[in-house]
Amino acid sequence: MKSRSRWFYFIILNIIVSATVTFAVLYYYDHYYNSTPMPTLGVLNPAPTSVAQVDLGDVQMEIVSVIGVGVPETEIVVIQNKGEDAVLLTGWILRNGEGTSFTFPQVKMFKDGIVQVHTSAGANSPVDLYWGRTQSAWRSGDVASLFDTQGNLRATYVIP
Repeated sequence: MKSRSRWFYFIILNIIVSATVTFAVLYYYDHYYNSTPMPTLGVLNPAPTSVAQVDLGDVQMEIVSVIGVGVPETEIVVIQNKGEDAVLLTGWILRNGEGTSFTFPQVKMFKDGIVQVHTSAGANSPVDLYWGRTQSAWRSGDVASLFDTQGNLRATYVIP
């Protein structure tokens, strides 16, 4: 009976240590690596900072990050509505540095809402949209740009 009690405490301790290490790694990545702007070398028009928010009117959209760059199955662009009002994204365009674009289907983002645009194919939901590509859309140093239906630039993000 004493042996089982020891194992139980060992497993609990293992869970706590694993959770702490995972949290520390994610915190470090999010605060130090993911937010560091990449230098632009040999570019005639310098790219915007790593996370740029363009405020045109009351709409404030932000491309928070691009995850899984180079692998279509894991590539995700995370976009957040930083404004006070809900935004209808129908017809908005997400464009990579090569001019390839994704046009948003009918989707509405509420204040502080997040939508993820997956490069691969899948079934759209209110928070997960799928581009349906078989090849990667993003690469390091690329600029992700978000345009509204009028062609106004609303947000950019330089992929580290």
